[in-house]
Amino acid sequence: MFNDKNIFITGGTGSWANELVTQLLENYKPKKVVIYSRGEHRQVEMKRHFNNPLLKFVIGDVRDKNILNMAMHDADIVFHLAALKHVPVCEENCWEAVLTNIYGTQNVIECAISNGVKKVIDVSTDKAVDPFNLYGVTKACGEKLVVNAGKNYDTKTIFTCIRAGNVMGTHGSVLPLFREQIALNNEITITDPEMTRYLMSTKEAIGLVFKAVTKAIGGEVFVMRMSSTTVEEMANVMIEIFGNKKTKKKIIGVRPGEKKHEVLVSKNESPRTKVLDDNYFVILPQDKNSKLEDAYGNLPNISSEEFSSLNAKRLKNSEFLSTLKKESWLWEKQS
Repeated sequence: MFNDKNIFITGGTGSWANELVTQLLENYKPKKVVIYSRGEHRQVEMKRHFNNPLLKFVIGDVRDKNILNMAMHDADIVFHLAALKHVPVCEENCWEAVLTNIYGTQNVIECAISNGVKKVIDVSTDKAVDPFNLYGVTKACGEKLVVNAGKNYDTKTIFTCIRAGNVMGTHGSVLPLFREQIALNNEITITDPEMTRYLMSTKEAIGLVFKAVTKAIGGEVFVMRMSSTTVEEMANVMIEIFGNKKTKKKIIGVRPGEKKHEVLVSKNESPRTKVLDDNYFVILPQDKNSKLEDAYGNLPNISSEEFSSLNAKRLKNSEFLSTLKKESWLWEKQS
């Protein structure tokens, strides 16, 4: 799938992208991997870390269609990871979120078509399901743009979405925050102890991304069947690793735009959702598509009315602890 191919990654210096590049280089033989992102400093760090001539770094923004189009000129496969993703930041900078997450996604679609890209994979989020905050609204819109691109344009490019929940250790996520809070104040701030969140290691998530790419026909949404845990359980495990008997937990209340439980498949989507395997559900589009019906039509339907972090498989303390300890970011020196 990826051997001798030119791979293009927007948001190419983020946590997902770093693991994506790691697995591409370890398991495949791509011709070239283009890292497209805005941050000069992170590009320099990533270039030094990998020190691999197959990587090409381009400073650019998905909002800038001209630069994006030129940078994508010989790409075979595009992973679209660029986004403004922090819920409070998007609430406070609404139009910036629209420009990046909606306009930027449409730019990726149009540039991929004009450059004859074979496959475009948009990595989406549980926040796009029944969106409660602006980040979710923009990602839901981005999903619609990608899913509909194949039928709305005269193109052979395959467009598909992969929807996932929280991944351990991604920039700005809660686990690195807890580690930092323990180191600085020996105290963890918790919004709501009973709040549940999906959770998966970065390595597992990227492995599943590759699996979906190989199966993608175009127009479907792949949903990772992630396990979940409570925010309090996350705090307890981080205290067990980094804290002590004096480490405190402080309840601060839910922030604007936060849900108590996350959803990866909504009630409205479940009638069109098939069980692909132990790792994935696949959501078919509302418009009938003979190729998708032939590929997925005979698969069993999802058994629950919706798939949420409340009814997902719960990670046991020992499972969570074992998985977390394997995460390299956990042991990196804090600046």
